[in-house]
Amino acid sequence: MPIYEFKCMKCDIEFEYLVFNSNEAVTCPECNKDKVKRLMSTCSHKSGGGGGSGDYAPASAASSGCSGCSGGSCATCH
Repeated sequence: MPIYEFKCMKCDIEFEYLVFNSNEAVTCPECNKDKVKRLMSTCSHKSGGGGGSGDYAPASAASSGCSGCSGGSCATCH
């Protein structure tokens, strides 16, 4: 079950939401409005051979050509 990032178009906050069903209605936890937009999220992968010694890194960081993303949002560079 994926956790998606959303932005409320009414009060302008960003929040995460665990989605159980793709038809599920998502409402803002701050103002309870349903005018929310799903944001593009980065994901991470574990590098290394196991044993808990690998590092976690954004999967899109090396391939996107953008090093300006901060706080998990690419809104500043895309």
